[in-house]
Amino acid sequence: MPKTPEQWLEEATPQKKQTVFKLFLGYAPGVGKTFNMLSEGIRRHSRGEDVVIGIVETHGRSGIVELASKLETVPRRPIEYKGASFEEMDLDAILARKPDVVLVDELAHSNIEGSRHGKRYQDVMELLKAQIDVLSTMNVQHIESLMPTVLNVTGVRVRETVPDWVMQRVNEIVLADLTPEALQTRMRRGDIYPLDRAEKALGHFFQPGNLIALRELALQQVTRAVDRSLEPYLEKEGTGKNLALRERIAVCVSSSPAAQYLIARAARMAQRIEAELYVIYVDIGTDEEPSDQRSLSQNLSFAENLGAKVVHAKGQSVAEEVAKVVREKHITQVVFGRSAQKGWKRYLYLSAIHKFLRDAPPVDVHIVTQEMK
Repeated sequence: MPKTPEQWLEEATPQKKQTVFKLFLGYAPGVGKTFNMLSEGIRRHSRGEDVVIGIVETHGRSGIVELASKLETVPRRPIEYKGASFEEMDLDAILARKPDVVLVDELAHSNIEGSRHGKRYQDVMELLKAQIDVLSTMNVQHIESLMPTVLNVTGVRVRETVPDWVMQRVNEIVLADLTPEALQTRMRRGDIYPLDRAEKALGHFFQPGNLIALRELALQQVTRAVDRSLEPYLEKEGTGKNLALRERIAVCVSSSPAAQYLIARAARMAQRIEAELYVIYVDIGTDEEPSDQRSLSQNLSFAENLGAKVVHAKGQSVAEEVAKVVREKHITQVVFGRSAQKGWKRYLYLSAIHKFLRDAPPVDVHIVTQEMK
């Protein structure tokens, strides 16, 4: 029975020692992923670590061949398939050799039928489970969730993809980067493909617009990885500082149908400034009726469809719980909604806002009027 993503993650993240999975991410062939991976392997070998090459695709590039010659390479495993002979990374031989570090090029590669696993990233998960650090490479267009975006931007359907859960296992991510202009120059020199292929590629995949868009996707991916590494650091240090370097907008919602207007409003704000969007629901025991539960479920589903991260909290005070979430998630802007209220209801509403401002770290607050029509 195939393993689930959760099982792969659990096995590849042992409790005794955290093995390192370092990914060199690029946005197109030729930006320097394999070169940087080999350079890292050579540096670690020079420091006394046992480093081997599991598989490196040189594509005939002399610089890559020269670097690869400086490290031990585990011979590939020959596989016969449909009358033809192929070679794949020899997973069993690497596990038997048990180095400290193994270099595995082209993470998204599909293995030939007859291999233990169908995908190379599954081989990597097994290496990590065996307490072997892995250095690997991949272009951003192979991340599964980005496939529709890449198709829309480039017109190219990516066949080989890596599930997003694999990216969650990556400990370190390094951007191998070149400007699109420099990459096109390398292409014209024949540094990436032979000159006859290079001209065709420059007229299709390597067009400036494609390269700029793919580079932006790669930069966004690295930014998310940096944000993920920042949060546990702040929690561990307990500094109480809000060091979010990217805007994060949170909107507080209830079971009221008017909440969808608030969510949509906050989503538009987030899109304009390329911020992350959070939707916070605090359960204070007032939404027990089935009709309220249905409306709440619709509101939260609407939020998820817009790409928001939904946060559930429970407590006696909405203001206190929202302030906690703002502190934990490093929110930079908060959106509250209110209907046109008068008298004591208006007083209670303003008191709750004042309590939130007292309890929360420094944050921008937006109060949006929501009229029910």
